[in-house]
Amino acid sequence: MHLYGLMANILLVIAVGVFAVCVYAFVNAAMQRPDAYTATGKQTKPIWLAILGLAILLAVTGWLSVMGTAIAAAAAGVYLADVRPRLLEVQGKSR
Repeated sequence: MHLYGLMANILLVIAVGVFAVCVYAFVNAAMQRPDAYTATGKQTKPIWLAILGLAILLAVTGWLSVMGTAIAAAAAGVYLADVRPRLLEVQGKSR
């Protein structure tokens, strides 16, 4: 196998993983109460759904662009690492 083929396969696996994380983040964001977003001061629910929806789109087309995959991973990462814990805290749910 050529080095280029190996690298392409690795990037494809990463893009699929980022896609899965983005879908999980989107579904989780959709399941949270809208008032919890306001209480945390972390934008509104529609804004986060739009950000994560765009991240899913970028992840789907990520095999075309490494930058798109990186942006999608960053968006999902910010939601999962920063916003989601605060939402759960405000709603009195465990992590």
